[in-house]
Parts: sequence; C-alpha cells; structure tokens
Amino acid sequence: NFNHKGFFLQQYEFKKFVIELLQNIENKIENKNTTLSEVIESLKKSHELLDSIDSKTVTFDEAIEKLYEQYKEIADKSINSYNHTNKNFEKIATKQKEIIQNCQDKHHIDLDSISSKFNEIHEHMVLEISRANQVISELKQKVEFLEKETNLDSLTKVYNRKALNEYLDKVFKRMPIKQELHILLLDLDDFKLVNDTYGHIAGDKVLIFITHLLKKLLRDGDKIFRYGGEEFVIILNRISEEKCIQIANRLIKSINSSNLVYKDNSINITVSIGGTKLKPNDTIDTFLTRADKALYKAKENGKNQFVAL
Repeated sequence: NFNHKGFFLQQYEFKKFVIELLQNIENKIENKNTTLSEVIESLKKSHELLDSIDSKTVTFDEAIEKLYEQYKEIADKSINSYNHTNKNFEKIATKQKEIIQNCQDKHHIDLDSISSKFNEIHEHMVLEISRANQVISELKQKVEFLEKETNLDSLTKVYNRKALNEYLDKVFKRMPIKQELHILLLDLDDFKLVNDTYGHIAGDKVLIFITHLLKKLLRDGDKIFRYGGEEFVIILNRISEEKCIQIANRLIKSINSSNLVYKDNSINITVSIGGTKLKPNDTIDTFLTRADKALYKAKENGKNQFVAL
C-alpha cells in the first residue's frame, strides 16, 4: 500500500506521470509517419495501463515500472517486426536476381524493361530497409534508456528501490565477500510537517536538496537509493565500522546545519539514521530488517541521531 508518509508526494508524482503519458500520445499523433492503427493501439495500451492502477494498492514506482515494462514489450515487438520485414526484403531481392538470370536466354522478353522495373522495386526496398534499420536503432536506444531509467527515482535522480533489490541480490550471490559492507537507512524527521506547512512542492525541493547534499558528502563509490517517500538507503563499501559511524554522524550534522530557503521560509531538516554491518549469515531480509530496527531505535531515542545494531 502507499506509505502514508509519502502518499501525497507520490500522488503529485503520479499527476506528472499522467501528463507525460498524454504528451507522449500527442507526439505520436503529430508524427506524420505514425499510422492511425498505431495511435489507436497506443491509446488502448495507455488506457489498459491506467485502468490497471489502483491508487490504494499500487505505488508510483510500481506504476512507472509497469509503464516501462509495457513500453519495452512494444519496442521488442516492433524490433522483431522490422527484423522480419528486413529478411523478407532480402528474400525478394534474391528472387529478383534469379528471375533476371532465368530470363536472359529468352529473346522475346524485354529484359531491359523487366530489369528497369526490378531496379525500381529494389531501390524502394533499399529505402524501406534503411528506414526499418533506423527505427530499429532508435527503438534499441529507447529500450536501453528505459532500462536505465527504471533504476532511477524520477524526482531525486538517485537509484530507486528496484535498483537496491537488484544490487543486494548481486551482493548476496557473491557471499561471503571479503570487504566490509555497511548499510545506512536514513529517514527525514517529521517530513509530513514540512508538506503540511509549506506544501508538497517545498517537500519535493527538500528531497532533492537532501540527495544533492548526500552526493556531496559521500564518496564516489558509495551508492544512494531512495527507499520510500522520505527514506534513503546508503551502501558503504570497503569501510571500517569506525569510519561508518563517522560518516553517519557527519551526515546528520551537515543536514541539521543546512537550511533550505523556500519562498522566504527557512526550512530546517533533521534526519535519523539506522546502520548495520553485513554479517556472514545474513539474508537480504535480515540485513534490511536490522537496519530498520536501528532506525526505529534512533527515532525512539529522540531523532536527529545515529544508532547502529
């Protein structure tokens, strides 16, 4: 279900998603090369997608993921279709050569005329093949772009929860690992109050501001994921427990001392962080659960602090 702390933010993002979807349909209609059947099919799939989204049970990230999966499916089908067309053209071109060769000894046939007609057909096919190959190339690029985008949070442009699951899955497949690995689960304190006081646009700006600050304070190899509405996961590789504590406390101090000005209002943000070290017998669930328990302890102890378990 929608996390109640991030419901309004995700609702706002969903509106933006619908607008982008409508703009995509409009672009298809304006495209002179797009046929009526393609537009109808796009509208049908868009309708099926939106109709399948239940705002009570589906998160914004899941809705976006469904869209991307359908887009990728359409692109894959288009690529297969154009590849099939390409092969058919090659067969026709081969057949053309065979016909001309068979007719060369038949003097009553106007070979020049036949050759001219075949050349016209061949030129047309070459043009169509060129167009098909161009579309294939563009579709492949779009698929690659979508595959990348599905791992990014649309608002903050850091990795999303799906990317976290994929990353941890790769880590646990390599278990046991030699280097130390720590996880930090960071949650903005009283974030609902920010949205209620200053509005959800201000809340969006706070989230973007926090991610920029995290990128600035962390090392290049550290990974940042948006875990939920106002929750972030940070993975620290090859780092000692002592250094992990120092980083967590530095994040808390830097965020607490930074004020974001929005419409002449100074917004002060604090964060609570729960952290833990990866253990040999851990699973993904035990690893994340332990970090979540540490975060809960930090909240329970008064917020704006770091607790490690």
